[in-house]
Amino acid sequence: MILSTLVALSATLTASTGLTEPPAQQGEHLYRVLTVRAAPGQLLDLIELYKEQRGILEAAGDGEMFWMRHSQGDQWDLLIMFPMGSFAEYYAAARMRAREQTRGPSGRTGAEIRKAIDAASTWREELFARGPGIDVLRERFEGAGLFHVEMFIALHDKRDELLKERNMENAYYRALDRDENLIFVREAGAAWDLFTLGFYDDLKDFASAGDLPAEEEERAALEAGFEAANRIGTYLRSLMLRHNDTLAGPVG
Repeated sequence: MILSTLVALSATLTASTGLTEPPAQQGEHLYRVLTVRAAPGQLLDLIELYKEQRGILEAAGDGEMFWMRHSQGDQWDLLIMFPMGSFAEYYAAARMRAREQTRGPSGRTGAEIRKAIDAASTWREELFARGPGIDVLRERFEGAGLFHVEMFIALHDKRDELLKERNMENAYYRALDRDENLIFVREAGAAWDLFTLGFYDDLKDFASAGDLPAEEEERAALEAGFEAANRIGTYLRSLMLRHNDTLAGPVG
């Protein structure tokens, strides 16, 4: 009942609001985004379970998943993104049955692996969000050695403005010839209104990203619509209720 309501609501909102095509770094592809904290001492076991689940999901027709491991910042150990396409596709009876019944290398079914994952996890949060297509996400993940994850809850009347600010910041990055962040906007689930992913070679690459002449940063900020380069952060903070900032690396 809840699932059918979500599917219908999503279609109604799209039709009634006349949504236009979002920027390339945003998009309308639906993802299930899971943040998980392992039970004490069980992180490596949990990673192995998710590796087996990944193979099961691919064999069941779900395709690839994208994931990262916490380095510093938020409380989660793993952030995992499952491409869905749509609620109707992802929760179709045949696909759900395949996820549950397909067996992995250990001989366990998908349902058994899922229970083992639950037993090895002490906390998790689930968000459904729309973002760039799988090809865009795959291209950015390949070769990345560090991820910068920023998750936001906007003030109640600032959600649209927060999304606009995130796109303005991408325009700022473009003007500086820097890689843009990918933007994912909440559809359902956890309270986060949106989150962004930045991709870097390593910590040195991340630290040196802003190592540019002040006049270039000022020019880029004005072109993107900000009052000034030193007003980007303060403007962002005026729009949000909560912000979690995390650095993560490849799982391996």
